[in-house]
Amino acid sequence: MKIAFISDIHGNAIALDAVLQDIHNKNVDKIIVLGDISYRGPEPKRALDIIRSLKTDVIKGNADEWVVRGIKEGEVPEKAREMMTKERDWIVSKLDEQDLNYLKTLPKEHSIQLTDNISIQVFHATPNSLFEVVLPDEDAEEIKEKMMGQNDASIYLYGHIHQPYVRYIQGKVIANVGSVGLPFDGLPQASYMLVEEKEGQFNITNQRVKYDIEKVVKQYHDLAYPNATFMSQVIRNGSLN
Repeated sequence: MKIAFISDIHGNAIALDAVLQDIHNKNVDKIIVLGDISYRGPEPKRALDIIRSLKTDVIKGNADEWVVRGIKEGEVPEKAREMMTKERDWIVSKLDEQDLNYLKTLPKEHSIQLTDNISIQVFHATPNSLFEVVLPDEDAEEIKEKMMGQNDASIYLYGHIHQPYVRYIQGKVIANVGSVGLPFDGLPQASYMLVEEKEGQFNITNQRVKYDIEKVVKQYHDLAYPNATFMSQVIRNGSLN
């Protein structure tokens, strides 16, 4: 059995198209979505429609929460909040009430039983928060406490930080699936995670997919997206810097 885990699409439907084609080519059995579907990209509606059309398990991310209720004071640096709120308002203008209700009611966790002995727990940032940042080089004991404390799974997968990695801690796996639409690790390619089970064993690998970045940049500008220049730079560099 093969399961693809995708996250942090951020309204980049062109990258999502490329990832789904790659998933199809690999004969994947199931797709799980770890949140952040529409916010900060030029095609929020189409990205959301594609995800909904998959008719699969989807959990909520912090950006989905922002789309629904706005960005609260203290959730981002104050100097960035005004522009991010303008971006959020632009996103909301492209969605309808049904879309917003869908995002509002998404669950925050999901469990998958890969085999009788191998289980997977997924969440967006941590099991207790949509916003907490846990980086790849976090202390092993901190990761165990923050990410593995409430569920006795074999594999823990999350999104949020846009930096894919795989670590093994005390016989368990913690992995970040990266970002489909806005990678932050310096490689400007879409990212997702593939978990494959065969004969009671599993293999977990990060997949990278090229897509037409300049077409997305053109969309930002043609559609008069707020903060288009900055977001175009992020897309081109695969990084916030």
